[in-house]
Amino acid sequence: MKLRVLMFETPHDGYYNIAFEEALARARGCNIIDDTLRFFRNKNAVIIGYFQKAEEEVNLDYLKKIDAQLIRRPTGGGAVYHDLGNLNYSIAISYDKAKSISPVDYIFSVLINGPINALNSLGFDARLENINDIVVNNRKVSGTAASTSWNALFFHGAMLLSTDMEKLSSVLKIPQKKLIDKGVSNVKYRVTNLFEINNKIGIDDIIKSFVNSYQQLLNYDDVYYSIPSKKEIEIASLLYEEKYTKHEWNYNRESHSKFQKLEEQLKELCKG
Repeated sequence: MKLRVLMFETPHDGYYNIAFEEALARARGCNIIDDTLRFFRNKNAVIIGYFQKAEEEVNLDYLKKIDAQLIRRPTGGGAVYHDLGNLNYSIAISYDKAKSISPVDYIFSVLINGPINALNSLGFDARLENINDIVVNNRKVSGTAASTSWNALFFHGAMLLSTDMEKLSSVLKIPQKKLIDKGVSNVKYRVTNLFEINNKIGIDDIIKSFVNSYQQLLNYDDVYYSIPSKKEIEIASLLYEEKYTKHEWNYNRESHSKFQKLEEQLKELCKG
């Protein structure tokens, strides 16, 4: 079995980047594509979890001041700030991989080891904390989230390489209790950039280590690099137009049931 690697991003348009995340999971669930590992960046955006309220997680005045995009992703988890110093990774694989345990347990006991093993292979002392946070030197370097919807196992995360910590700490609202529990007073002190720990590695080293890590972890015979398929673009473009550019999705968290017409269109694309 082969692992497909996709280097595809629209940094200036975070809405499309996140729409493509859902498209990737859906395309894998429809067996349109092979198991796929994707890398991408956003230039200036805040990505909130599906269950979050924008006004509770984000300093909306500061968001407007720095002209950042606000985008709701289809997975849970917390809010994150993305700039070009942040590397986002996602993997969409067949449901069949989780044979003996539940899909959720498989994601957070197996798939999450991909980034951890990748970082350790580069000399970082990475470990898991709080089920879905990856830490190095007791500082968070990556948050992760997942979905078992659309007949696929989907796992993604954001890795801090050289992110602007002033913007990150100003635009995100982190509950004071969460900071106190970590023994720090400000969000920028509980996270760190990997390149501040080791400035001799580059983004290409990170990506290569991820690819090798997942190839070994999931026992792929081979790896190949690809571009988005026509069908993936069609699915992503539909999601972009009908969901991810909509205020009611990003700010109001309209339920999936509100997008019933969209779901019907997506099912037709999946068949084709």
